[in-house]
Amino acid sequence: MKKITRLIILSLFMGSTALFAQEKPNVLLIAVDDLNDWIGVLGGHPQAKTPNMDRLANRGVLFTNTQCQSPVCNPSRGSMMTSLYPSTTGIYFLNPSVGTSPKAKGHLVMPKRFEAEGYHVSAAGKLFHNQENKKYFKEYGGSFGGFGPIPKKKITSFPGHPLWDWGVYPERDEQMPDVKIAAWGKERLARDYDQPFFMGIGFYRPHVPQFAPQKWFDMYPLESVQMPKMRKNDIEGIPQYGVDLTREKHVAPTYEWVIENKEEKKLVQSYLACVSFVDAQVGKILDALDASPHKDNTYVVLYSDHGFHLGEKERYAKRSLWEDGARVPMMISGPGIKPGVTHKPTQLLDIYPTLLELTGLKSDPKLEGNSLVPLLRNPQSDWPHYARTSFGPGNYAIVSERYRYIHYNDGSEEFYDRSKDTHEWHNQIKNPEYASIIAKHRKQVPQERAPILGKKSTGHKAFAASEANK
Repeated sequence: MKKITRLIILSLFMGSTALFAQEKPNVLLIAVDDLNDWIGVLGGHPQAKTPNMDRLANRGVLFTNTQCQSPVCNPSRGSMMTSLYPSTTGIYFLNPSVGTSPKAKGHLVMPKRFEAEGYHVSAAGKLFHNQENKKYFKEYGGSFGGFGPIPKKKITSFPGHPLWDWGVYPERDEQMPDVKIAAWGKERLARDYDQPFFMGIGFYRPHVPQFAPQKWFDMYPLESVQMPKMRKNDIEGIPQYGVDLTREKHVAPTYEWVIENKEEKKLVQSYLACVSFVDAQVGKILDALDASPHKDNTYVVLYSDHGFHLGEKERYAKRSLWEDGARVPMMISGPGIKPGVTHKPTQLLDIYPTLLELTGLKSDPKLEGNSLVPLLRNPQSDWPHYARTSFGPGNYAIVSERYRYIHYNDGSEEFYDRSKDTHEWHNQIKNPEYASIIAKHRKQVPQERAPILGKKSTGHKAFAASEANK
């Protein structure tokens, strides 16, 4: 009787376009590391082949304008799992962990909330950063080798950080940790559960090292690889603070090194190969779900933690507030969700409150995200919210459906009208035509900014160098 009552309340709550399951629904998170918009349905690269992510998008709602809350792994994943902004927790860079933030202490991270609600909570791979997965997932299957395997000698001549390497390696798919993670997920999805489940599957590619077996490179012959659209002097018009923040003290190869060593096409090829490889692993998970008894009662959320530059703005890697660094794929499917596409500005930290509502759990007023259920009901719904990304206190991107406003900690700014300038090439901050619109975006910059926690990561160093130069 209790279960029936809960379903009646849930169906009434959801209204006439109800999104609800016949039983308490399951949750399946699929996280992909460092994936930008180079997937078929987002069209970020004309050659990207991702049939499995595309089919997931086509059976749910595709969010084309989702922004991460930080363009590096640790704070992005921590923010998503707590639904707290970095400016609230003080976790802006690659350390410390979520639990060390005074603001996050006593705050139930998403897996723990679902565990407390009676869910069977499990995961494998990378959902949180580093060792936190074991702490927050009651059952953690392991990383299965994480970013490995790593050859004894670098494939490329890049002399920097050991993870920064790319090319054909290893010989067989079965040697890749993501294949093992997909196998773990397949086996777990085939099981029967006495409780609803909350399961996380976290894939490591296309994060560096950008390695994959030969067959994935064969999909993108080097001579046919197309470069992303770039313009000469792509950083022209960007404030010096923005240039410093995205270049100083970083470990990725510089744009100049890549050009001098003729590696630009090889980097694009490697990234595309890794994207298609990880897409195949996503396909295994979707096939397993479709073949399981949970097929019709599971909400699936696929997302990435942040974007990735491959030459745009004359740089490589993440750690920027521009679209290439901050925009991420996100798609949600499940019971009652009709196929659709929305361009409204959404955020990764919206996932937590959304899943609470979809599963009929009580909302948590401490969460700073917004439930996306109105957009799942109607992707064209009025949506008054902006999306926000930060990289250190005082450095913010504020995104609306059409515009991107960037504020740096020295007071310098950028503004782009993406309806006319999809590559963010022309900074319009001084254009009087946009003055009133810029003012609206400027008001979204948070005035309360938690002090930086942790120390000595590359992000800490880049921020300190930018501050020293201002």
